[in-house]
Formats: sequence, C-alpha cells, structure tokens
Amino acid sequence: MSRLSVRKTYKLYIGGAFPRSESGRSYPVTSAKGDFLANASRASRKDARDAVVAARKAFPGWSGATPYNRGQILYRVAEMLEGRRGQFAEELGGGKRAAAERVDATVDRLVWYAGWSDKIAAVHGAANPVAGPYFNLSSPEPTGVVAVVAPADPLLGLVSVVAPAIVTGNTCVVVASEPSPLAAITLAEVLATSDLPGGVVNILTGSQAELAPWLAAHMDVNGLDLTGVGDADLALRCERAAAENLKRVLRPAPEDWTADPGIGRMTRFLETKTVWHPIGI
Repeated sequence: MSRLSVRKTYKLYIGGAFPRSESGRSYPVTSAKGDFLANASRASRKDARDAVVAARKAFPGWSGATPYNRGQILYRVAEMLEGRRGQFAEELGGGKRAAAERVDATVDRLVWYAGWSDKIAAVHGAANPVAGPYFNLSSPEPTGVVAVVAPADPLLGLVSVVAPAIVTGNTCVVVASEPSPLAAITLAEVLATSDLPGGVVNILTGSQAELAPWLAAHMDVNGLDLTGVGDADLALRCERAAAENLKRVLRPAPEDWTADPGIGRMTRFLETKTVWHPIGI
C-alpha cells in the first residue's frame, strides 16, 4: 500500500518547548537547487522577548551548576547528535559524504568544548601577586544572557558559537541561519532530550534583520554575538543598540569552522571576579 509521508513541522525552541510563532507566520525553506523542503516558523519580536525571559529564568540554575556537570551535559548532547547522524546529514544536503563529515566534526566540537568545562577557570583565572599579606585571586564568571546571530553554516557553525557560550555558564537566545534553519531545529530536539535544562538554549528561526536589532537593544541581554550578520549596516545598528547597556559584543568576522577553535569564544562572554583574602586568618 502507498502512504503519505508525515511531513515535519519546524517550530521555535523556547524554554524547552516547541511553540509556533505567536504571529502565526512561517516561510518556505528550499534546497540549493530551489526545491521546497519545509516551512519554518518566522519568529516575531514577541517570540524574541519570550526567549530572553526563558534564558534569564534558566541562568541562575545553569550558572550555578558545577562545571563538571555542564561538561557532562554537553557530552550527552554529542552522544545524542551522533545517534541521529543520518538525519542531520540528510538535512544538511550537499553530498552524503561531505554532510556526514560535517556532522562528525560537529560531534567532535561538542566533545572538545565539554572537556574544557572544568578547565577554563584554571586557564583564564589567576593568583595575582600583591604587596601585602593578602591572597588576591581572579576567577571567571559567566556574563549572563547572550544573544547569538548564528552563521550560515547550519550545524557546525551553529554549535561552534553556542557551545562556548553555554559551557561557561551563560544562557543564550539564538537566531538560526535564515536560509538553512532545519538543522537548527533538529538540534533543538537533541538539546531537549539531552538533560540540558529548558531555557539554556533558545532557538528562533526567521529574519535576522527583524530579530537581531531587538535582541541587541534588549536591556536584559548581557552579550551579543554578531558572527552570522552579513549586512555591515545591520551589524553597526546592532552594535550601537548594544552599547545602551554596555553589552559585550563579538563583531562579525570570517571564520573557518573546521579550524582549531581555541578558547577565545569561551572567554569573550566571561566576567572576571577578583577576591582579596587576608593571609593567616
């Protein structure tokens, strides 16, 4: 018997749930050849505000978790992603072998960041020499809620900007790649079943020109990653809006997502707390 295939409905990912956009809007996603693939939700300003509320609510618990526990959860995300390797390769397209290699690189990237979770404080912190009977210790702490405009690379690039933000204790709101959002929502399904608390990562699909300026201006967002913004005027407007509450901003720049990521993205959204303690008391 012939049967109709069950088409997947791509929604948003906010607070651990999968709502449709409150505006009821969607937009068609097509392949590189122009073939229709699916409809994705077009997030609104209200959806962006809801995502920031969810991220702020999740921040105390996530930042308060032990670094080792955060690393365990990221490793679990890698395990779950590995288990859906075929599905991700199909959604990425562009040749089975190349897509499979891209998925493998994404799994490896998650494992790499998971390993850094309980080491970044030792590398980025310091015991400072002072002239007096005191210990002076500097230690990194997460910035808070980080808004991320994801790059065009729909999976490896996405994970390469989200993982360093959350492994250090931040929560984030992500604007997924506008032309290629399908892998981002499938990744959200992985996150939802990987012990990651709801609200730690929130994924919006839709127009970055519509969403990015409002996230940049939002007074409860503490950091802004503009990596995926290709329009120089839009990036400038976002940076000016971010200055209103002194957000930490990562400007867009060309990236080779297959290269060694280093620790720069982890330290970009960290604050440094310095504590003085008398010696001998």
